[in-house]
Amino acid sequence: MKLHFTKMHGCGNDYIYLDQRGGLRDDIPELARRLSRRHLSIGADGVICISAPVTPGADARMEMFNADGSRGVMCGNGIRCVAQWLRDHGCEKEVLHIDTDDGVKLLRWQGDGRWQVEMGKARFLPEQIPCRGLGDGPVVGRTLNVDGKDWTVTCVSMGNPHCVTRVNNVDDLDLEKIGPSFEHHVAFPDRVNTEFIQVLNPTQLRMRVWERGSGETLACGTGTCAAVAAMCAFGVCEKGSNVQVQLRGGTLTIRVTDEGILMTGPAETAYEGDVEV
Repeated sequence: MKLHFTKMHGCGNDYIYLDQRGGLRDDIPELARRLSRRHLSIGADGVICISAPVTPGADARMEMFNADGSRGVMCGNGIRCVAQWLRDHGCEKEVLHIDTDDGVKLLRWQGDGRWQVEMGKARFLPEQIPCRGLGDGPVVGRTLNVDGKDWTVTCVSMGNPHCVTRVNNVDDLDLEKIGPSFEHHVAFPDRVNTEFIQVLNPTQLRMRVWERGSGETLACGTGTCAAVAAMCAFGVCEKGSNVQVQLRGGTLTIRVTDEGILMTGPAETAYEGDVEV
């Protein structure tokens, strides 16, 4: 049988979007592994299902699966695309509420394919991330030994786990080599997404990201929020200021406030089609 899909991306962070409002298929993890293979299938960072909401008043639910079939919790670029998909399919509200495994997220239409997302607060405690062996209290500026090298890291939960570290030049990194060592480090029982940050100035950062279950991606919305939150914790960036984060696939605007983190960025449709499953 054929399965209809929409290929969408936010700053190059691309997923295969499936309308599952009638009920989630049992084989989604296997489909995510098969359909996400680049060069051999559609190719993507994973599959995102648009499901029926579970919270009264919500407009839809986002359920995400990484390229390796593992289930994700939250995807900042992905949820903007879910909002745009809903808009393209007749839900032309200026404000949307979308269920995720990290609670309901509020999104505001900014025009021209751009959405602002209320991403919630960054969480720094080890049990919230989770991580172990990095001391008690907020995991800010701790030392993590990876393959014999010490890195200064700040660990953050944005509903999913992140490890943020500052480098001199993101282009000098061999992410294919060091990314898996961070992802599978014993300090992170649920694995971890890792953000490598180059500070240009207090309102401009460059970032590369290694996502658990997907490898290096062109962008990561939750990772961008985690990175700016970490830089605010260090005093590099200032709360309340818009910070432009340059990723390999585009730029996201992040503002950290006492109430939470706002992320603004594009959501684009690449194409639609049908695939044999």
